[in-house]
Amino acid sequence: MPDITRRRALTATAALAATAGVTVFAAPAAAPAVGHDHPVPMPRAFDEVYRGRRIQGRPTSGGDHHHEHGGGYEVLVDGVRLHVMRNADGTWISVVSHYAPVPTPRAAARTAVDELQGAPLLPFPAN
Repeated sequence: MPDITRRRALTATAALAATAGVTVFAAPAAAPAVGHDHPVPMPRAFDEVYRGRRIQGRPTSGGDHHHEHGGGYEVLVDGVRLHVMRNADGTWISVVSHYAPVPTPRAAARTAVDELQGAPLLPFPAN
């Protein structure tokens, strides 16, 4: 069996390090960020009465603070804007039910109505 020289050991180490570096730098490209390369489709508009409260939702085109968090979607309960936000996994939360993610803005509006238990929704002073 031939002896390993210092030159062969250093060459093998450099090749291994280069291969590991290419693998580490190439890994993020294999998993694109949600919403960048493959945008999640915008939910359709809705307008209904749920438990005696009028809930509405629609895509928006404005660039205000609500647009950033709501993912371009606005939800209203009895004409008052319900602050909603789309999570990275595609679920939605609202200021009323912040710790209970739901699959759609309509579900967020219905959950808010349930949580309000008849109380009026007050405007949320967003920064």
